[in-house]
Amino acid sequence: MRPHGRPANPGAGDVTSAVLAIGRPDFPDVLIDALRRQAGVGHCMVFALSRAGAARCLLDAGNIPIGGDLGAAYAGQFHQSDPNREAMFEGEDSAPIVLPAFAPRMYGARYRKMFFNDSGIVDKCATAIWTGDTCFYVNFYRIAAQGHFSDAQRARLQAIAPAISASVARHFQHSPAATAEQSLAALFATRAPLADLTPREREVCRRILLGFSSEAISQTLGISLHSTLTYRKRAYERLGISSQSELFAIVLRLLTRSLN
Repeated sequence: MRPHGRPANPGAGDVTSAVLAIGRPDFPDVLIDALRRQAGVGHCMVFALSRAGAARCLLDAGNIPIGGDLGAAYAGQFHQSDPNREAMFEGEDSAPIVLPAFAPRMYGARYRKMFFNDSGIVDKCATAIWTGDTCFYVNFYRIAAQGHFSDAQRARLQAIAPAISASVARHFQHSPAATAEQSLAALFATRAPLADLTPREREVCRRILLGFSSEAISQTLGISLHSTLTYRKRAYERLGISSQSELFAIVLRLLTRSLN
């Protein structure tokens, strides 16, 4: 049985799980699991690039055995010849950048041999976000055994890229973080428009974001199902939304704004 009556297929909740794992030791595992479920990503690597020219590999998770070697090589010298570099360095602070689709001809021979031929990578998508003088560069890969990203998977990655890049940036900027419940409670208590909700409306909305079903919310708060649905309806009306995904979008926007 699933804890707290959580749904079998939470959809946007998979991305929410990565947002709520910010600052926790299991963030890499939660992130790659969300990416696999949402868009069939096999491997994820995150790099921090500075305007001064330095590069670091912050995260290496997934199904590429030599991922660690690739991360070290990229941070050491290959970041300077990355064809995405120009697009990244033209980006604006706190504005997620969806980078051009992977094409082998974009890369030099040495780069292509090490990062694609030797590693088995056959496809790549990427996004990036600047916070101050640091660019968090997030790469999504598929290897030969998986084949290329489908059009639907590419579209899904593009849709969730802002959430993923903001989550990654916040995770590596702040540590250690509070629990997911504490982080959401602080957001709802201090940031408009969430702080404008009544206390009960906040409690219901927080649990919606944590993946609780309406029945589970009723049980944990000790109220009737009818009351839970009423609080949800009133909260959505105050916020001018009509769905969980729109509620998540508000939280994501507030998290992104607080990066700097």
